[in-house]
Amino acid sequence: MKPVIVIPARMAATRFPGKPLADIHGKPMIQHVIERALASGLGDVVVAAGDQVIIEAIQGLDCKAVLTDPNLPSGSDRIHAALEKIDPGHIYTHVLNLQGDLPHLDPGLLTILLNLLNTSDFDISTLCYQITDDTELKDPGCVKIAMTELDKNIFKALYFSRSVLPYGDGPHYHHIGLYGYLRNSLDKFVNLPPSPLEKREKLEQLRALENNMKIGVQCVNSNPFGIDTKQDLEKLKATL
Repeated sequence: MKPVIVIPARMAATRFPGKPLADIHGKPMIQHVIERALASGLGDVVVAAGDQVIIEAIQGLDCKAVLTDPNLPSGSDRIHAALEKIDPGHIYTHVLNLQGDLPHLDPGLLTILLNLLNTSDFDISTLCYQITDDTELKDPGCVKIAMTELDKNIFKALYFSRSVLPYGDGPHYHHIGLYGYLRNSLDKFVNLPPSPLEKREKLEQLRALENNMKIGVQCVNSNPFGIDTKQDLEKLKATL
């Protein structure tokens, strides 16, 4: 097993343009994310950058940087394009997709993600936590998962939705947007056409489920605080 952590980043975020270089106490956001990835100690760290200015901002850090097409449709496409450039021989066997807007990530979550992928027959691994706030439950920005439990806190994903699911009494779970891929599974995934449910829900992980790929989910206790807006950034600065 030779894992790699890949961080997709681009400047043209719709709700927060220039987000990767947003200053957090003297460092750009992308640097905080890189440092979290390095702290996991799991393997090489690669930034799949959609813009040259991101590469220039992280020069001197202990990571690789690859310029990718800014018009690629998703982060998964961006990490795949970066790996095809730097590792065409598939030396890396496991790929961890770390979003570039998680500067407060617990590095231990990456270890959980990798272990789940490495000790199962899943094609893809991801994480979730139990929802306790009704406001969050009804928020379409909070992606929910319907899943079946295989072992304590380990599940097989059945469906992802922006709507409340499943119906009825019982726990609901918020999907954390971190992914682990077997390298061959990533190759397969990005070469599949966008699926009907993916386009309807605007959730690319549904493409995997519609094509019979297995997604494993582990439930954890912490939710990494993602930065989607400038208001989110100010909240994070106040807690660090």
